[in-house]
Amino acid sequence: MLKAGVLGAGHLGKIHLRLLQESKKFELVGFYDVDETNGRKIEDEFGYTYFHNLDDLIAAVDVVDVVTPTLSHFETGKKAITAGKHLFIEKPITNTVDEAENLVALAKEYGVKGQVGHVERFNPAFMAVAPKIDNPMFIEAHRLAEFNPRGTDVPVVLDLMIHDIDAILSVVKSEVKNVTASGVSVISETPDIANARIEFENGCVANLTASRISLKNMRKARFFQRDAYISVDFLEKKCEVVKMKDAPEQPGDFDMILQNAEGVKKQIYFDNPQVSLNNAILDELESFASAIEHDTTPVVSLEQGTQALRVAKQIINSFN
Repeated sequence: MLKAGVLGAGHLGKIHLRLLQESKKFELVGFYDVDETNGRKIEDEFGYTYFHNLDDLIAAVDVVDVVTPTLSHFETGKKAITAGKHLFIEKPITNTVDEAENLVALAKEYGVKGQVGHVERFNPAFMAVAPKIDNPMFIEAHRLAEFNPRGTDVPVVLDLMIHDIDAILSVVKSEVKNVTASGVSVISETPDIANARIEFENGCVANLTASRISLKNMRKARFFQRDAYISVDFLEKKCEVVKMKDAPEQPGDFDMILQNAEGVKKQIYFDNPQVSLNNAILDELESFASAIEHDTTPVVSLEQGTQALRVAKQIINSFN
């Protein structure tokens, strides 16, 4: 079992602590939080070992799990890597692209592995359809959330939209060509609602909308490709795959047939995969343990986390 320590014991940090404690791949050594009062309270309530010194925790573990505010990601991540520890770091990977690229270089220099917490990659609905997404040419994503002051220290792009940016980059096998976007600040100092259009070199276009001032929650994405339409509901953990094939000579009474202007007939049919429910956060943590154990590339590498941040920053810059 890999010895793990958690940096940051806020809302998400407490979830990581509980799951690492339950995991059969990790031994939870303890945690560090800059707020000693909060640290002692969590230690008393849950029994996790609270370290009063960050360096002591890093020295005692094999894997450092960074669940601190984004502004501290680079310094804490750098400390872990230069101490020779594997690094799991929540999204976004860092506050700036330069910092992210620095972490990537350091991880290579010190021979450690790193994974970024883009948890939607482990959403069971997305995992079920990802193998069926083949050269999509138009993508539409909506990620709407009710207002929560916990995320307003960063723009909605880094808070919410970056989930969809990463998911889209993982299935579009092409370089980003152009990014245009608009954003509006309603209640925060940074944009609370944003829309972005990402154009890829291969002609694919992705249209993304994110809001943290909606009346209801929604997390949906739709992928359009040749002869197929694929939808993912990240919130409800459901998916749908609608495909087309050449219509049979003698269609059945219940076959759905489309005919275009040239007279070509296509049959519509459903190819919905089985969705196996999971705990996505536990799965992402344990997938990282497997990558370390088998010396393989993590599912969401530091490089991929950097690329998602790079596109997110292009979107934010486009607001201006």
